[in-house]
Amino acid sequence: MENLTMEKIVNLCKQYGFVFPGSEIYDGFANTWDFGPVGNELKKNIKNAWWKRFVQEDMNTYGVDASILMNPKVWEASGHVASFSDPKMDCKKCKQRFRADNLIEEFDSTVAAEGMTNEEMEKFIDDNNIKCPNCGSKDWSEIKQFKLMFETSRGTVEGNKDSVYLRPETCQGEYVNFLNVQRTARAKIPFAIAQIGKSFRNEITPGNFLFRTIEFEQMELQKFCKEDDSFNIYEDYKKRALEFVKDLGLDADKLRYHDHDKLAHYAKAACDIQYKFPIGWEELNGIHHRGTWDLSRHSEFSGKSMEYLDPETNEKYIPNVIEYSIGADRLTLAILCNSYEEETLENDTREVMHFHPAIAPYKVAILPLVKKYHTDKAKEVFNMLSKYFMCTYDETGSIGKRYRREDVIGTPYCITIDDETLNNNTVTIRDRDTMNQITLSLDDVKDYIEDKIRF
Repeated sequence: MENLTMEKIVNLCKQYGFVFPGSEIYDGFANTWDFGPVGNELKKNIKNAWWKRFVQEDMNTYGVDASILMNPKVWEASGHVASFSDPKMDCKKCKQRFRADNLIEEFDSTVAAEGMTNEEMEKFIDDNNIKCPNCGSKDWSEIKQFKLMFETSRGTVEGNKDSVYLRPETCQGEYVNFLNVQRTARAKIPFAIAQIGKSFRNEITPGNFLFRTIEFEQMELQKFCKEDDSFNIYEDYKKRALEFVKDLGLDADKLRYHDHDKLAHYAKAACDIQYKFPIGWEELNGIHHRGTWDLSRHSEFSGKSMEYLDPETNEKYIPNVIEYSIGADRLTLAILCNSYEEETLENDTREVMHFHPAIAPYKVAILPLVKKYHTDKAKEVFNMLSKYFMCTYDETGSIGKRYRREDVIGTPYCITIDDETLNNNTVTIRDRDTMNQITLSLDDVKDYIEDKIRF
């Protein structure tokens, strides 16, 4: 939908049970969100679709579920303890907080602010009279480094506790389990380790609904491979990642590749797939060629060899890593934005979510035409079909109003139970997108729906 605003999506999500503000009865907690009954199903289905495509259908990918709390040395090896922080500065006039490096690079895209000291960034901002994007003032505070990892402690005796961290990314769980997975799965290079899990970042200025939050869920995999094959695998995942989000229903004209000009010190290549959100073009997911850096660092810090022994050549080497990562929350937001439509009909206007049937929260709504006469049969049908896929039941209001309620939460099919069902064992099935209706034997409904919701 053109001219869709983030405010519109936020309000719609709250009204219809997709997403609620976190801790709302206590006036909320900044940039935390709770997925409601409808949104929980949507996000779960998105994760299941990703897992099916990249793990279930790939014989060389293996799933793990690594612990959120890890040995602190993991984060020393990854570099997070020493350098995972943002250079923040405050506008003294409007009190808004900004990343200094972003201010500099938005002012001059040729400048690599990442390698600058706080003093160098402050001098650049002062020399170039960079203004506050919010109020236009040039009255800035000093730059301070804000740690992005949430730190807590482990131990039972006060004064004798060890610092531990909530993981800021899930990929380290794949790296530290490289040897375990390779051994137990008898995996041969190239193979991948995949995971879906929570991560946490102490973002000072998160925002824009689900786009950037302090607690988020990642779907990602690490492909371990020989250096000679690595760039072909990198390009392959770029294509597969784009194909996946298109298959979920995102419009091709709202997707684009964004190759990185500036790379992390260990990276050989990096690319984002961007989506045109209501806030503009922003990163949806990333594909990165990480070289041998991750496994080499963990080998160094743990004292355990992370070398792979090629069973055919007897060659030993540290594998290269190709990473593909996409945020489940951010992808859910993109799908919400892309699917929403206010459709003008002949005598009415309807709100509708055009979700791919495979990820729709409910596949079928069971609607008794007349509550007094058709409820018992409708509940029987619900109990029969809910064994196979998510169904919802609605007996309140006119059939037209119930159709509209199902349209706005994206239910692809509505089954109406009426006298024909009682007498002839047939039901009326309405299609969400076309609003066309067909009559079908109740015995054929399960197979009909399962065929439609396949991904």
